[in-house]
Amino acid sequence: MARPKTHDEALRLRLLHRAAATVFDRGTTALSLRQLAADAKTSTTAVYSLFGSKAGLLNSLHQEAAHLFAQRLATVRPTDDPAGDVIRIGLAYREYAVANPHLYAILFADRSAQCPSDSDRPREVVETYRPLVDAVRRGQLARQFGPTSDPEVIALSVWGMAHGLVSLVLSGNEPPELAVADCFERSLRALVTGWRDSEEPVAGLAQVT
Repeated sequence: MARPKTHDEALRLRLLHRAAATVFDRGTTALSLRQLAADAKTSTTAVYSLFGSKAGLLNSLHQEAAHLFAQRLATVRPTDDPAGDVIRIGLAYREYAVANPHLYAILFADRSAQCPSDSDRPREVVETYRPLVDAVRRGQLARQFGPTSDPEVIALSVWGMAHGLVSLVLSGNEPPELAVADCFERSLRALVTGWRDSEEPVAGLAQVT
């Protein structure tokens, strides 16, 4: 049976954004399909028609967050300055998080309750950092990064810094008198410069005991 016209994409997105706000503020246990329908001024029938169940709603919520995140990062087109592209991807990361704090929090929340295995995670969640890895690899070909460094490690370090700084903002834990917005790009540039000027430690060095 065809989905009723009233159960359209606009309603689906409205429900997802309201659900994201609820989960962000009070957790998944506070998410009630009946209350969600009431808040969105629709019926529980519409919610079940669009998502099937609460688990289906949560899965769609993560997929939507991942899709929009990947979409935003994809707007950073490759240039002839791969190291600069790495920084621009980091900036796009921050812009998405600030513009969509609820979806960003959903995307990086612990999904163990809904996703018992990595294979259940939306592919986009796992692959969203691939453009960053690709930019690093292009940078290695352009001799902007050391050719023997692991591009995955470089990309992960940039990703981790971006996530850490953004998390300080969204959690309200920025250091007093220091706005992350004022130092975010400088921090990224310093990290990228560090990777450009150094190699990973040589394997086999004696460990300090």
